[in-house]
Amino acid sequence: MSGRTDKTSDLGHALLGLLARREATGYDLSARLAAPLGYFWTASHSQVYPELARLEAAGLVTHEEIPGRGPRPTKRYAVTAAGRSALAAWVVTDPGEQADRDVLVLRAYSLWLADPAAAAAMLRGLRERHAARLEEYLQHEREIRAEGGEIAWDDPRFAALARVRAGIGYERHRLAWVDWVVSALTTGHAPTDDAN
Repeated sequence: MSGRTDKTSDLGHALLGLLARREATGYDLSARLAAPLGYFWTASHSQVYPELARLEAAGLVTHEEIPGRGPRPTKRYAVTAAGRSALAAWVVTDPGEQADRDVLVLRAYSLWLADPAAAAAMLRGLRERHAARLEEYLQHEREIRAEGGEIAWDDPRFAALARVRAGIGYERHRLAWVDWVVSALTTGHAPTDDAN
């Protein structure tokens, strides 16, 4: 069980985290949920606006109307002091048990029934995507570090770097796992732990 002390959803906290960095419209927030957060947290465009309304009703964000692209104005949202406090409190609560749902690993559980060549081909395709994602993470890390100077824990760059490092670790782990499985499919037996 988590130590959550408020009723804000995980999506709400994701939005607060984005708004703590800079003000944004709902459209901008949807785009920022796609990247950089989309690598590990996703939400549809249609989920963002109702969540912003809930955050505003709770006093965690405010908005101002600005000229829009069409005939109606657009709302630009900003986090309030209460929103920053709620976000800071949420960050340090125990997230509780996380459901580990990985369709690829679920498929691997029945891999012994598949044609090895077809399974290896599918995994090689996935490997290319994971290698590309790893390169994206590494590029993000280079960009963060290119700003120069030491990065203190209370600098937003530190939080971005922490996210990037988690992604790098995940992608490296996934690549090693895919390579291990493909090796088994192509040689006919599971590699020993020493082979990795």
